[in-house]
Amino acid sequence: MSSTTILALETSCDESAVAVLRRRKDGSGELLASLVSSQVDLHRAYGGVVPEVASRNHALVLRPLVEQALAESGLSARNLDVFAATRGPGLASSLLVGHSMAKTLAAACGVPFVSVNHMEGHLLSPFLPSLEAPQPARSSNRRPGIPPHLALIVSGGHTMLVYARAVGDYQLLGRTIDDAAGEAFDKVARLLELPYPGGPEIEKQALAGDPAAYDFPRSMPQELDFSFSGLKTAVRYALPAVGDIPGETPNLCASFQQAVIDVLVSKALRAARESGCTLVTLSGGVSCNNALRTTLAEACRNEELEFLACPSRFSTDNAAMIAFAGLLRFQGGYRSQLCEDIDPNLALCGR
Repeated sequence: MSSTTILALETSCDESAVAVLRRRKDGSGELLASLVSSQVDLHRAYGGVVPEVASRNHALVLRPLVEQALAESGLSARNLDVFAATRGPGLASSLLVGHSMAKTLAAACGVPFVSVNHMEGHLLSPFLPSLEAPQPARSSNRRPGIPPHLALIVSGGHTMLVYARAVGDYQLLGRTIDDAAGEAFDKVARLLELPYPGGPEIEKQALAGDPAAYDFPRSMPQELDFSFSGLKTAVRYALPAVGDIPGETPNLCASFQQAVIDVLVSKALRAARESGCTLVTLSGGVSCNNALRTTLAEACRNEELEFLACPSRFSTDNAAMIAFAGLLRFQGGYRSQLCEDIDPNLALCGR
């Protein structure tokens, strides 16, 4: 086979996404289509994602998205070599829509199906722009795809530090024990009565604020696990004293954001040192935050570490990262059974 073409579906939460990715035998490749149908406007009135609304919308838009992606790629379903979809973690009702459709397409076309862990998609996304994964190592227990690195994955539902040795070979070094960083951003935004989604709004407000205006806590400094619930509570306790003082919302946002960044960066550097990694990657929806990107990049330079961030267009939920992860898994010999079910609590790896 001179090339491998994969179509992937992502419906883990409130984004309906389809992507088509091709990788040739010589290692070169191209993203033929990457479409995302956002549901932000549908859920804004509720201040968060409503699972039933999300799954119903996936069912409405997914087939037209697949047809559009194939049209943009100049392909038919019969031209595809493999289908992939997100198995978990995520909302069960949302996962079922995309996972079931991908299995149906694979069965109808008589080609393999690959289930993908959503967090593995995020973990691998910094390497997606090249579309040229390194060649497989000679050792039979190594799989193709990525160099060893320390991955910081920061999203609405997860905050993780992972030592990635190769595709499928991961060790969890740290994780959130309560609120994830993205969840803390959204909850603090609601406290400040900012629009949904909260992360971009806090970042926007923080540009005009003083990050040293409030001395918010940096939790668990001696651990690699994360906890942001105390920081969220500290912001809530600061609100009565602030009242309606003009200009204080930007200061609160800047100080909160800086506290989150300080924790993420310090723990990522410590994890890199302890694991012996010389490459640090950043991915997940919160990695769109420019202050986080800039601070972590500078800290890595100071530590003489290589830094690689996922491009913003692949940071939030998308099917391109699922296609990339699925393709690397497929080329490493991995196949999923059509009877495989979703897993809303699917773990990426253990300690």
